[in-house]
Amino acid sequence: MKKYFFAARNTWEEMLTYRFNFAMWRFRAVVLLLSTYFLWYAAIPAGTTLFSYDQSAILTYILLTQFVGAIVTSNRSYAIGDEINQGNLSNFLLQPINYFAYWFSKDIGDKLMNIIFSVVELTIIYLILKPPIYIQNNFEYIFLFIIAMLLAVIMYFFANVLLGTIGFWSPDVWAPRFIFWVIFGFFAGSYFPLDILPPALFRIFELLPFSYLIYFPIKIYLGELALFEIIKGFGIMIIWIVILYGIVKVVWKKGLRAYTAQGR
Repeated sequence: MKKYFFAARNTWEEMLTYRFNFAMWRFRAVVLLLSTYFLWYAAIPAGTTLFSYDQSAILTYILLTQFVGAIVTSNRSYAIGDEINQGNLSNFLLQPINYFAYWFSKDIGDKLMNIIFSVVELTIIYLILKPPIYIQNNFEYIFLFIIAMLLAVIMYFFANVLLGTIGFWSPDVWAPRFIFWVIFGFFAGSYFPLDILPPALFRIFELLPFSYLIYFPIKIYLGELALFEIIKGFGIMIIWIVILYGIVKVVWKKGLRAYTAQGR
């Protein structure tokens, strides 16, 4: 267990070593957040509603995308494909360490750093802009909100590992990651609540894993989902986790057979 703790701690050291890259990542996140914030601030003036959202609800939703995103989507496991291409996977295959647990530990270290900065950024934004945000004081919803984020973290990890396995067969792992991020931003509800879409389209989104990474946890926090809907959502998340884990196991075994340690 100690080795995984050190893996998480080393992630902090790596991020502090490349301070400029991390600062640019956080700057990009804040600029994107503010752009979306002011867009919705202008679209829904105080005292009006649009798509059943008033200004307080929509601004709370947008600001929470930053916090939930810092927990769910921040990761280091995106580098798995590069590790495979560079032949560095061989180092782990020869050591008594669980490769997936190692990268999950590094993801946890990355998430803790991003959570800290996200809280600081959101606090500064709140003090400057003083938005009319909604504060959830029902501890049951807060508890379910946390559970939803934990399930989302696991689901996103397996999706990211699956993307990394492309490195077994292709030297280009950046392009698939970029396409995934473009799709993710829209389908996960990073820029708008998904329930403003036409009902038929939204029902399709509910069956996909993306909506449960950002949109679903925030809707729980806002208290806009009934208990049945939350339990149903948890069930779909667990099903997707099992599916993704099963696919990762199969693809990983096939990938190891094709692995040639090229680059070492």
